[in-house]
Amino acid sequence: MNVTEAIRKRRSIRKYKEGVKIPQKDIETILEAAMMAPSARNTRPWEFVVVESAEGKEKIMNIQPYTKMLNTASLAIIVCGLPKAQEGNCSEFWPEDCGAAIENLLLQALELGYGTCWCGLYPVMERVTAIKEAFGLESVPLAVVALGVPDEDPAPRGFFDPSKVSYIK
Repeated sequence: MNVTEAIRKRRSIRKYKEGVKIPQKDIETILEAAMMAPSARNTRPWEFVVVESAEGKEKIMNIQPYTKMLNTASLAIIVCGLPKAQEGNCSEFWPEDCGAAIENLLLQALELGYGTCWCGLYPVMERVTAIKEAFGLESVPLAVVALGVPDEDPAPRGFFDPSKVSYIK
C-alpha cells in the first residue's frame, strides 16, 4: 500500500473483532511510526500509554463517552503531550506535534491491517484531568486511539472540496 492509497483508505473504525491480541512487534512498529512524526525543533513532545486490559479500557470509556468502541477494540493508545519539552520559542506547538504523531500511527496501523479511531481528550480539561488521575500520568493526555482488527468497512467521508482552497500567485 502506498501513501496515496493509505490516506484514501483510512477510516474511523468503531467495530472490531473481539478477543484479538495485537502482537508486540506490531505495537512497536505503530509506535515507531508515531515517533517518526515531525515536531517543532525536533523536541518530540509526546509519550504513549498502551492500555490492553479490559479494566483500563473501561476507565477510558467512563471518562470519554465517545470511546465505546473500546468494548471490542484490542487496545487503546493514550497519546500524551509533554509541553515542558518545548520550553522557549516553540512551547505552544506540542498539540500539533502530537497530532502529526497520531496521523502517522493511524496510517501505520492501517498498513499492518488494523483499524483505528482517534478520540479527543484535550482541551476538554475534565477529561484530561480524569485520565491523568486514572492512569497516574504527569503528561497531558491529548487523545485516545482505539486499535484492533476492523469488523466493519465504513464508506469514505472525506473528499476534495475545491471551495476550501485559495491560490495566491
